[in-house]
Amino acid sequence: MRITSKGQVTIPIDIREKMGLLPNTEVEFQIQGNTVTLKKGTGSSSRRTRDLINRIRRKATVEMTTDEILALTRG
Repeated sequence: MRITSKGQVTIPIDIREKMGLLPNTEVEFQIQGNTVTLKKGTGSSSRRTRDLINRIRRKATVEMTTDEILALTRG
């Protein structure tokens, strides 16, 4: 694995999935001797959740009641 000219490294997908590293997840670097450790930042999941909710808030365009929607889904 190589570092790009912009200082970027691609984290393999199996590691991202196992650690829950989604886009916009805060991460922290820790240095011990000549070893660098990447760790999921604190509070990143609540911030990510808040961002997701804010993006979908007020996006609905269907003007139906809850009972009408349930009737459609229950067929």
